[in-house]
Amino acid sequence: MTGSLHDIIIRHGTLIDGTCARRFEADLAVDGDRIAAIGDLAAARGRTEIDASGLIVAPGFIDAHSHDDIALFTQPDMVFKTSQGCTTTVIGNCGFSAAPLAPRDSYPADFLLGDPAWYRFPRMADYFAALEATPAAVNTVALVGHSALRVGCMSDLDRPAKADEIAAMRALLAEALADGAVGISTGLEYPSNKAADTDEVVALAEVAAGMGGLFTTHARNYDDHFRAALDEALEIGRRSGAPVILSHLQGDGPDNIGHVSWSLPQIERVRQEQAVGLDVYPYNAACTIIDPAFVISASRILVTFSKPHPDAANRYLDDIAAEWGLDRIAAAERLAPGGAIYFCQDEADVQAILSYPPTMIGSDGLPGGEFNHPRAWGSFPRVLGHYSRDLGLFDLETAIHKMTGLTAGRFGLIDRGKLAVGAFADVTLFDPARVVDRATFTEPTAQSEGITDVLVNGAFVWRGGKPTGIRGGRPLRRKAALGNSALSQPRVMALADF
Repeated sequence: MTGSLHDIIIRHGTLIDGTCARRFEADLAVDGDRIAAIGDLAAARGRTEIDASGLIVAPGFIDAHSHDDIALFTQPDMVFKTSQGCTTTVIGNCGFSAAPLAPRDSYPADFLLGDPAWYRFPRMADYFAALEATPAAVNTVALVGHSALRVGCMSDLDRPAKADEIAAMRALLAEALADGAVGISTGLEYPSNKAADTDEVVALAEVAAGMGGLFTTHARNYDDHFRAALDEALEIGRRSGAPVILSHLQGDGPDNIGHVSWSLPQIERVRQEQAVGLDVYPYNAACTIIDPAFVISASRILVTFSKPHPDAANRYLDDIAAEWGLDRIAAAERLAPGGAIYFCQDEADVQAILSYPPTMIGSDGLPGGEFNHPRAWGSFPRVLGHYSRDLGLFDLETAIHKMTGLTAGRFGLIDRGKLAVGAFADVTLFDPARVVDRATFTEPTAQSEGITDVLVNGAFVWRGGKPTGIRGGRPLRRKAALGNSALSQPRVMALADF
């Protein structure tokens, strides 16, 4: 290394490499889009050098569960992600994806992604090509939404698919997987998805399994039928052979307080026989559409927007209902379509799920627009600051693994999610004493603090606590299936940048 010249050298930092290994002091060098050296680089020089004394140097964080499909185009600097230290986002969750989705006159009211003008990618290849033509600041991993398949192949979403419709969905899914998507997602609790029966979902998950892909699922129910919904999600994985990722594991309402005493042991037992992973957002409140079926299980419900009643925004449903002389359900029916924050989970359960070793961190954020929940801007610093540093729920090594190496392994991201020579230079620097989320339910877009610098593919997208305007992100396509790994892990998939 004597006298060598590198593009970037990060000096005197404390490295946490994403594998759960203990932290260590070292310098890190970057050449092009890869990490070139780690160690004592005192004799080397960098065209750009950073003194990281007092800072943690970590792999860039991977959001395991997002709804950034459209934001990657409308907010390409992705400040709500880079300010949190995120370098990669997994899109297409909960059954909703921007591709494959051909333009049409109307879309289901529950389609969560934003302006329908962006629903113009009939193939996943079209979506990836658009991302390459107008890059965003972060990398993208794409799932195919079950609702997108149903919209494209069915005239009536209020029933199970017929045989010919299932065949059409399977063909559309296979094409998207061949184009580089990593799997299929469902949102079986949502109107455009809920009429699908188990056999329909198994038939689609089989396609994903056969092509080395994943099955991720927003389950059919999280409140009064949560047990049955969890059983169904695991059954779909077992019957199809697809690795399962349980999206934002939660039990809603007072009847599910303490559900972790049975749900986590059940998941652990099943993991001995089939591939199961899970993600969670670090809050005890959810955010989604206004749906009368959802209002029963929440202690409080804050309306974020209502198309027929715009003045209801930022007001509590119970206050609106009392003003109108209605019960919750009737008031929700009048307010829909719209969005709301549901305070429906027990904090002790959230902490137990966060602490469970296989749990990845996802924001489940709906950026911009009218779904205003702090998780879109604060999830990752909240884990590092509130849960790790302040509450001592787990150490930083564990926290970082949950948002880097663990997630990269689940989604088959080769040479990402770790600090190692030859790995892609997705790197986040933060102050462990100062990192904190500032977003709240009343100020949901307040920027987190303590994330100082972020590199994506070797380029600074965040420098000195500010965005640089560089958009170095790439679509990460699934290249090929490499076969099965241990039963407790999903299949490993090679993703490459073409």
